[in-house]
Amino acid sequence: MIKKLTEMSTHQLGQIMNIWLHSNIEAHSFISRDYWVGNYNLVEQMLPKSDIYVYYQNDEIIGFLGLDNNYIAGIFVKKESRNKGIGRELLNEARKEKNELTLSVYKKTIRQ
Repeated sequence: MIKKLTEMSTHQLGQIMNIWLHSNIEAHSFISRDYWVGNYNLVEQMLPKSDIYVYYQNDEIIGFLGLDNNYIAGIFVKKESRNKGIGRELLNEARKEKNELTLSVYKKTIRQ
């Protein structure tokens, strides 16, 4: 189930940040782990100000998409749930509300 969060509980934010941190470390081995850890607090403060779409499975957040206006700040899915179409479903849900979306990726990002 996908849901757009209009308000975010502390528990939801914790789940989302856990996915954000681990997904970035796993997908961006060419960037120091310290970079992601060092930006954790900044991202944690920015997330509640963004449009967040979450993918729930058994009442647990297993993936999310963050939007800043029309810019996709990121699509993140727990490692064990990747390559199952969850990112695509999150993207399709965001497209229902936005006519145009943009995204930037690191050239070295690898699919996991």
